[in-house]
Amino acid sequence: MPRNPSTGVYSKPAGTTPSVGQVIDPAPWNALTIDLGNEITNSLPRDGSAPMTAPLKAASGTVSAPGIGFASTPQTGVYLKGGGLLAFTQNGVDVGFDKALVYSAKSGDYSALASDDNAVHRFTQAATLTLSAAATLGANWHYCVIADGGDVTVDPTGSETIDGAALLVLKNGYSVNITCSGAAFFTNKLAARIQSKADSSAVGDFVVGLVLSNNGASPNTHIDFTSGSARSGSSFVSSAVSFTKRVTGTFAAGTGAGGLDAGAVAANATYFAYALRKEADLSFDVVFSTSPTIGGINTTLLTGYTIVKCIGVVLTDGGSNIRPFVLYPRDEYTFVTPVKDAISLAVSTASALLTLTVPNGVKVKAKLRFQFTSSSGTNSALLSDPAQGVLIAGIVSDGGNVGAVQVASSYAIGSADIWTNTSKQIRQVAGAAGNIWIWTDGFHFPCGRST
Repeated sequence: MPRNPSTGVYSKPAGTTPSVGQVIDPAPWNALTIDLGNEITNSLPRDGSAPMTAPLKAASGTVSAPGIGFASTPQTGVYLKGGGLLAFTQNGVDVGFDKALVYSAKSGDYSALASDDNAVHRFTQAATLTLSAAATLGANWHYCVIADGGDVTVDPTGSETIDGAALLVLKNGYSVNITCSGAAFFTNKLAARIQSKADSSAVGDFVVGLVLSNNGASPNTHIDFTSGSARSGSSFVSSAVSFTKRVTGTFAAGTGAGGLDAGAVAANATYFAYALRKEADLSFDVVFSTSPTIGGINTTLLTGYTIVKCIGVVLTDGGSNIRPFVLYPRDEYTFVTPVKDAISLAVSTASALLTLTVPNGVKVKAKLRFQFTSSSGTNSALLSDPAQGVLIAGIVSDGGNVGAVQVASSYAIGSADIWTNTSKQIRQVAGAAGNIWIWTDGFHFPCGRST
């Protein structure tokens, strides 16, 4: 009778327990010796001269007494822990091994789970990654995030933090490793260091993109901004998508929301557009202000934001509507409808200031066209930068930029780009009495765009 396959216990054949003087029956004894030979053959040689021919079944064991151990160090070996998981122990202490790395692509918002331990997730568009409670994920849980198509906002549960903050915004093109302590989350801070390096050590002042235009659906009240970036010294902000703000409301975060730093939109006003960076997540926004300088902006509604730089300007008309315009490369603005700023204006040899429809509070280069008439033959007019002081029109003096009238009461035309003063004014003077018409086609307002 062979060994019991379930218990491994060997029971010898019946009739093989002899007594003194008994005649031995060869049949059971032959069966006994055959069984013994077979079992010796089935035994595993200690010298390793033969392998197992079937699975080796070991005791489950424990962390302090492993199922498979070593004679010299019996507390080091392999055992079976809860849930049927294989475990290793070394001198009675559990040895931890990382889970296999698992890659997955995500195309939208996702909630990270305990089963994502040691996972690598690549987000192919802007998304929010919600982290389960730190206590649920447990200490040593770790996870890699790749932003490959848009910014990824990492949002811990409730009041829990990541690197001490409520949110972490991973900018498109970056990756981060997140580790759980069991109570909070931490990163390797590589993305933050790169961002900090870009801000703290970079120099320059520029605007790339962020081109302004009247919104197609609400051109009188809304301004669109294309994607782009802006820098002023150590401050930098960028937007990967287009953005819209309106002048019919005070500032609120986000596209489509109000943009004024204070008050209500006014008629015939100038509103400078400033790029903002929200420090909590480095996101882009815009505020409109009548102030031509950052120092004059009302910051009551801008807590948590850094004002990076001025990126453009819009003007309103007499009805408090935004004047339609086109913004060309190198910050050149052209009105869709030219503004007639002088209609048969009387001019003479007395130099005078003339106010134009251009931004207030800053010097701009106005794009002007003129038409001039005079009862005097060979008369001309001169329009100039106020910074040049009082000039005298005429060929023997400071010249002119409206062609000389050769026939009395006839007309001459001209055009010029002329710098204004900060009160929207240029100077005008003529060689003799006459009348002038002036059309303002737009202006150049340098903000740092090179294209």
